[in-house]
Amino acid sequence: MDCSLVRTLVHRYCAGEENWVDSRTIYVGHREPPPGAEAYIPQRYPDNRIVSSKYTFWNFIPKNLFEQFRRVANFYFLIIFLVQLIIDTPTSPVTSGLPLFFVITVTAIKQGYEDWLRHKADNAMNQCPVHFIQHGKLVRKQSRKLRVGDIVMVKEDETFPCDLIFLSSNRGDGTCHVTTASLDGESSHKTHYAVQDTKGFHTEEDIGGLHATIECEQPQPDLYKFVGRINVYSDLNDPVVRPLGSENLLLRGATLKNTEKIFGVAIYTGMETKMALNYQSKSQKRSAVEKSMNAFLIVYLCILISKALINTVLKYVWQSEPFRDEPWYNQKTESERQRNLFLRAFTDFLAFMVLFNYIIPVSMYVTVEMQKFLGSYFITWDEDMFDEETGEGPLVNTSDLNEELGQVEYIFTDKTGTLTENNMEFKECCIEGHVYVPHVICNGQVLPESSGIDMIDSSPSVNGREREELFFRALCLCHTVQVKDDDSVDGPRKSPDGGKSCVYISSSPDEVALVEGVQRLGFTYLRLKDNYMEVLNRENHVERFELLEILSFDSVRRRMSVIVKSATGEIYLFCKGADSSIFPRVIEGKVDQIRARVERNAVEGLRTLCVAYKRLIQEEYEGICKLLQAAKVALQDREKKLAEAYEQIEKDLILLGATAVEDRLQEKAADTIEALQKAGIKVWVLTGDKMETAAATCYACKLFRRNTQLLELTTKRIEEQSLHDVLFELSKTVLRHSGSLTRDNLSGLSADIQDYGLIIDGAALSLIMKPREDGSSSNYRELFLEICRSCSAVLCCRMAPLQKAQIVKLIKFSKEHPITLAVGDGANDVSMILEAHVGIGVIGKEGRQAARNSDYAIPKFKHLKKMLLVHGHFYYIRISELVQYFFYKNVCFIFPQFLYQFFCGFSQQTLYDTAYLTLYNISFTSLPILLYSLMEQHIGIDVLKRDPTLYRDVAKNALLRWRVFIYWTLLGLFDALVFFFGAYFMFENTTVTSNGQIFGNWTFGTLVFTVMVFTVTLKLALDTHYWTWINHFVIWGSLLFYVVFSLLWGGVIWPFLNYQRMYYVFIQMLSSGPAWLAIVLLVTISLLPDVLKKVLCRQLWPTATERVQSPGYQSTCPSAAWYSSHSQQVMLAAWKGKVSVEPPPTLSGSRHHCSSSPSHSCPGTRVQMLV
Repeated sequence: MDCSLVRTLVHRYCAGEENWVDSRTIYVGHREPPPGAEAYIPQRYPDNRIVSSKYTFWNFIPKNLFEQFRRVANFYFLIIFLVQLIIDTPTSPVTSGLPLFFVITVTAIKQGYEDWLRHKADNAMNQCPVHFIQHGKLVRKQSRKLRVGDIVMVKEDETFPCDLIFLSSNRGDGTCHVTTASLDGESSHKTHYAVQDTKGFHTEEDIGGLHATIECEQPQPDLYKFVGRINVYSDLNDPVVRPLGSENLLLRGATLKNTEKIFGVAIYTGMETKMALNYQSKSQKRSAVEKSMNAFLIVYLCILISKALINTVLKYVWQSEPFRDEPWYNQKTESERQRNLFLRAFTDFLAFMVLFNYIIPVSMYVTVEMQKFLGSYFITWDEDMFDEETGEGPLVNTSDLNEELGQVEYIFTDKTGTLTENNMEFKECCIEGHVYVPHVICNGQVLPESSGIDMIDSSPSVNGREREELFFRALCLCHTVQVKDDDSVDGPRKSPDGGKSCVYISSSPDEVALVEGVQRLGFTYLRLKDNYMEVLNRENHVERFELLEILSFDSVRRRMSVIVKSATGEIYLFCKGADSSIFPRVIEGKVDQIRARVERNAVEGLRTLCVAYKRLIQEEYEGICKLLQAAKVALQDREKKLAEAYEQIEKDLILLGATAVEDRLQEKAADTIEALQKAGIKVWVLTGDKMETAAATCYACKLFRRNTQLLELTTKRIEEQSLHDVLFELSKTVLRHSGSLTRDNLSGLSADIQDYGLIIDGAALSLIMKPREDGSSSNYRELFLEICRSCSAVLCCRMAPLQKAQIVKLIKFSKEHPITLAVGDGANDVSMILEAHVGIGVIGKEGRQAARNSDYAIPKFKHLKKMLLVHGHFYYIRISELVQYFFYKNVCFIFPQFLYQFFCGFSQQTLYDTAYLTLYNISFTSLPILLYSLMEQHIGIDVLKRDPTLYRDVAKNALLRWRVFIYWTLLGLFDALVFFFGAYFMFENTTVTSNGQIFGNWTFGTLVFTVMVFTVTLKLALDTHYWTWINHFVIWGSLLFYVVFSLLWGGVIWPFLNYQRMYYVFIQMLSSGPAWLAIVLLVTISLLPDVLKKVLCRQLWPTATERVQSPGYQSTCPSAAWYSSHSQQVMLAAWKGKVSVEPPPTLSGSRHHCSSSPSHSCPGTRVQMLV
């Protein structure tokens, strides 16, 4: 008996994850392989159902309750509620149960509604019709019924229902075009290729007769990686083995374009598709405010336990005297006398805990959630952050971090596409030392005055002419650009020649710019047809090159190559890439002249690429084919083997020349960085570009200034000196001035303060992060961090994506634990966006992967200014007041109850009625603070944008520090003492009603409660700076609601109550003149200390915010407008060289300071290029 099947199943379902097989075998069309080929083992895979919902109808209640009671506050109130049910407590279980039920219900309804929407979306997706081949015929069924191995037919403009291996299309060359906008946001058309041996199967009958198996890796979330191979069986022959890569894989969610139909076989379905694997939830980020809330909650929990202990001890001390424990009117039963003393004490302790538990504000969590959820709409509704050009507005992917936007200390930004437009413009090319400047082309538009080829330097020789044409052919052939003779395609780019019109499409804007640029130099790339690339040369002759191999670009090699065969039979390898990856592989060519030109262009901020080639003889090409084929069909370590093969192939090259492409700064990028630095935020640029290009961009966007001394921590310098020596030399340099380099003046523009900028590259960072031989890696890291802290700006160049995340993590977990923000626009920025406290994606041209993985998304980098300086500032101010106010009003609420126990023999008698206990946090005081936390603007929006230094007033969690928390708590204690003892002393031994009656305990409690409700509500009114009709309605409406409720509650005999102790109490209290006097007097006394404190602090020690709030404040800066208009003219011939300083005309060279911030000089100088 063959036990292999049993063994396989046991390993599959019983073994741990480490024993899981790393590949799968798929039988195309569910057809068994021929006898003797291999064992047929049918495998079970999930169906094609997508499930994004969290709950089902059956598990919603238990699962949701479990998740909600994992929150400490909810669990705590559940315990209190159960204690009230079990033992005899002074308050009704309703007082704890009702608020808890309200909180749980509101949260459950919100989460249930969100999950219902997810269920609707899932059902719509799972019930889409799909066409697949069964027994050579076309059959239609629902998407959810699709299985791995089914052959599917997809028509033009349909989305792929699962991950498919591309078998054939209606095109003769076996290609198809797809867009992946829903996966990574890229709207450009990508070309995919059918399997070589199946691309001729065009009918249902042909494809239904296909006999093949596919071996591939288990599902992986990486959208751009796939490893597999297909075995195609023909009659009586060995199977043909073909490699499968990402170019053969059609992903679920992508859309078929410009192709009538395709056939593909399903390999990953349902929750195993790459799209579904990429929808895994991100790790939960917690804001600093939430951490402060939890810390304050622990303090109040300790206060609660202390109160309960003190009362329990004092109760038994007081009852130790005779007859106090058992007065004549309330004698105990025999069983009560015999109860264990410790058990009685513990029961009393729990009863006091229940009595004082309202000091923990359970409703605060619901109010905070509502404030965050509703407040996030202010970002999406902000018209100033809407980009007319792209039609995009800001997105909020999570509302949990709104207030964190007001606490940012470090910003880590990508360069290309974030600070720059990612809109490439071909500037020049250098061939054999000769420089060519074509017509300026940008987005297919030609400047009208442009004409011909401008050649700088002398004309090339005859041999040079041959190299020149070879260079142009290399640019026409070495790329992955697609051509569409159709103007309606997204992002049309026309040929500027009046004749032929082409639309060039590529996932890389650089490639389009190069193909457009070389077109102006006389060589036009026409198309790729039947594996032949066609080029129109200067003589208007079409040259055809057979495309033999493509060695794709990757971020590690930083280059790509093609192998082509000309019509004369010559075989060429053309290679283009970064200078650092091309120069070491060159054995011939004018390297020095081209390197000098590349460095000059890099200094001017241009993106440079080098182009090289070599001729191959037939034997060499055949050896290359074998090498590549062996690497391509490998299932294990395919990427590593391909990288080794590419390394062997791309060597001994002949250098042809270099290109220069300009990526212009985004609008107002410089102004945004300047404002952020004034706000006390350190900005770091993390980029994969070379050092000179990135440094020039940093000067242009004002990250580095005219007086910035640049410090290098690069591989080149470490080669000359040891890492240890370089680090200590840099630390000596910067720490010598550390006394003067404070956080305030680092961000200023003053010329008389020396500040530093650090430049580090990826290789140097690897050495710093690498553990030393003695195991002490932290020494270098700490030294590096000290240097970074003393620098006003840091530029990290040649960074890999994971290194970007490493840098963010290094700062994030440094000893100060600063709040970090990462902003980027491409897939390579996702790792740092996920690592930072706040991740912001720019909706750019490199796709939406960054925007999808971020916490917030913005259309342009300039919108970051308003998001932080205005929205972030407001969010933090509002929520910090909300948190402190909630604790304050609960201290006011419960401390009189504590004091009351000293006057009632510690009998656990309540001071307030049950209705007041229940509704205080739910109704009487909840809406005013919620509206305040949504609408408060303590300073005008224009002032916040005009004066970024105000951001520093709320930095480092300033409004939730322990000092502020203690002030609010002491204020609450003072107010509680005034409420209780003011009412107590005013009516002690006093006849207060017209018929000679004195107030009872419920009237006393109601008076205290009335004074408290008015005081805490008016305290919020005093703190409100921005009044609208909604504020007036809610604040005065809440007070009116309390009065009306009390009149109704005490004016009617309610039949459902088993007591009527509040009957006529409120009305009787209001009929007394002394009660009115007490209310007015006690409210005034309670509010007086806070008012006096604010007046004195504003007069003697005003903060920047309080100065701005004063009526006579003005912020003007005459040179600011001039400086802004010239921000794009900041140019440097060499970023280490000299600069000329030209004052603005209106200032006549004098220095001018903003009146709003005397310590910071205005941008009154202009840095200009010296060429």
